[in-house]
Amino acid sequence: MKKIIYVLAFAAMMGGCDRNRGTVLRMETSLGDIRLRLYDETVVHRENMLKLVREGYYNGMLFHRVIQDFMIQAGDPNSKTARTGMLLGDKDAGYTLKAEIEPGYFHKRGVLAAARESDEVNPERCSSGSHFYIVKGKVYTPEELAATVDKINNRRYTALFGRLKQAREGEIAKYQLANDYDALMRINGELSEAAREQFEAVKLVLSEEQVKAYTTVGGTPHLDGEYTVFGEVVEGLEVLDRISAEPTDENNRPLKDVVIRKVAVE
Repeated sequence: MKKIIYVLAFAAMMGGCDRNRGTVLRMETSLGDIRLRLYDETVVHRENMLKLVREGYYNGMLFHRVIQDFMIQAGDPNSKTARTGMLLGDKDAGYTLKAEIEPGYFHKRGVLAAARESDEVNPERCSSGSHFYIVKGKVYTPEELAATVDKINNRRYTALFGRLKQAREGEIAKYQLANDYDALMRINGELSEAAREQFEAVKLVLSEEQVKAYTTVGGTPHLDGEYTVFGEVVEGLEVLDRISAEPTDENNRPLKDVVIRKVAVE
């Protein structure tokens, strides 16, 4: 995600947030206001967000990465003084947060989540200290959703197998040099078995709640289980739609700056 991720129907899907408000933020943007509720279960991310908000960290910042039918992202302090067309996304608060990936929270439309470095350099999936995104996503048909889940799982299995293979690359190179095909076939079998066993821990299996959400209000299921979701929009989905529809350059930065004027705790 980071370079250095129907009114009645939606209200029902959000589980009556206003009846159990928790901590609510008001984000004033140049295209309208968004109210966000922070989850109590993701306490590390909640407290970090509150700290930054109280410091005024996000005031004047831009949504520097906007992708229609995907998400809107902010969190780069350099965006406050960025010239037109400047590439953004490499700077953050200078620290990371321990992942809090809760199974019950997933990437339906309107959720607030933390961006992070890729698995290759960040296997523990620690979150950026300041970069966040709000999911726009898309609505899937049941058939599209099933095909998407298959694609996600194929990608996850391939990545897992690749990591296991990389850990034995020295041994593989030795047998390749010796043209020992029996040994190479044995290693391949061992890698396949290990990958199948470990795959169960990362395999995406959607709950009934997830299926209902992705086929009604929409979202981005390919991010589930990989990024920390720590809040959701309780008011202002039309502003999310407005921002995500903004024309962008080749780096997905809006051609016209979308400014976070102020974020405050209600």
